[in-house]
Amino acid sequence: MEKASHEMHKEKSKGQSYKCAVLTVSTSRYSKYGESSSPEDCEDESGRIIIELLGAAGHKTVYRLLPDDRLIIERCVMDVLMDADAAIVCGGTGLTASDVTIEAVTPMLQKTIPGFGELFRIKSYEEIGTASMLSRAMAGVIEDRAVFCIPGSPNAARLAVSELIVPELGHVITHIRKG
Repeated sequence: MEKASHEMHKEKSKGQSYKCAVLTVSTSRYSKYGESSSPEDCEDESGRIIIELLGAAGHKTVYRLLPDDRLIIERCVMDVLMDADAAIVCGGTGLTASDVTIEAVTPMLQKTIPGFGELFRIKSYEEIGTASMLSRAMAGVIEDRAVFCIPGSPNAARLAVSELIVPELGHVITHIRKG
């Protein structure tokens, strides 16, 4: 039996190593620790989980801690994407007035990946029930790079990265870079 096209695409990207920027957005953590290039230096459990899962899958990572500031988030995303294949922005996706990650990233997207947020909410529903509807997790493409915006809790980070991002990262990047 012939393999489905999505299986063939995934096979082509299997074993590839990608550089991923992990950006944690947290004003409280930023106020306490300032700029940080390591989740261990700023007690960032979610950042540590993301880096650990990506590393276990063979990907390289860089890390930055940011405040909930729309312009800083925009600048940092564009900056890290100059040298990374993907960015995972963790935090600032909630409904409070200070949560501006989605507002910062959305206008920069050239394409959206609606299925990412939809699947995240489905999988999250299985863990936390109807509170999953508060999630604004989303993904898209900026200049041939993948961008994933996920909630800041450790459980949400683990779910998004282990269940969605790691299994499909190579597939997503392969599609993005198809001429």
